[in-house]
Amino acid sequence: MSNYRIAAERLLNSRRAIALTGAGISVESGIPDFRSVNGLWSRYDPTEFGHISSFRESPARVWKMLSEMDEMLLRAVPNPAHFALAEMEKRGLLSLVITQNVDSLHQRAGSRDVIEYHGHTRSLRCDRCRKKFQRDHVSLDILPPLCDCGYAIRPEIVFFGEEIPDEALVNAYKAACDCDLMLIIGTSAVVAPAAYLPRRAKERGAFLLEINLAATGLTNKITDLYFAEPAGKSLRAILSAVVDEEK
Repeated sequence: MSNYRIAAERLLNSRRAIALTGAGISVESGIPDFRSVNGLWSRYDPTEFGHISSFRESPARVWKMLSEMDEMLLRAVPNPAHFALAEMEKRGLLSLVITQNVDSLHQRAGSRDVIEYHGHTRSLRCDRCRKKFQRDHVSLDILPPLCDCGYAIRPEIVFFGEEIPDEALVNAYKAACDCDLMLIIGTSAVVAPAAYLPRRAKERGAFLLEINLAATGLTNKITDLYFAEPAGKSLRAILSAVVDEEK
């Protein structure tokens, strides 16, 4: 029996399957992993440009990186991996997606139940008065963009040095505790607190199916089924096997 068929049978027999996704799932959409050779952190020191204290000290400087990220995300489109997860949800095979990404590609592909662990860029807010703005209503011609109160506006993402929003933190932890199958896609799961989610799911008896190009700290320790290939290829093949099983 192929590993795709094993994965398909696990999904079909699962009571509650969820997915945990990271930067690797969006590489096929033209968004490099921040830590890759072409990623933002190869040109911008994350301790300088990714920390909330840096933003508050020099928002114009940090917005130089943020505007580049904004342009990249606006160009990106969902890839086959995003569409496959959306189709799995539509078929009742997948309960929800927990994503560490801020690109909104899961929603654009059709996923409805998405926990955005690190926020998103669809809207911005004032870092002082917290007034919110839709992204397409804010011009980035002059940086930093300013609120009516005169303070810098920021995307609704989680900077280094900030806490995960309570709702996302609680809901993701609950989902990890309640699932009996977790798809781990495009993430090495080493950055806390997201790193705890696969381990918590495993402690509660969940089957862990990992899709990553390179082995991670999970692969030889707690992963039950591992695919060392692009997410789009694996997920489409698994979905195809699901369709075959349902015939």
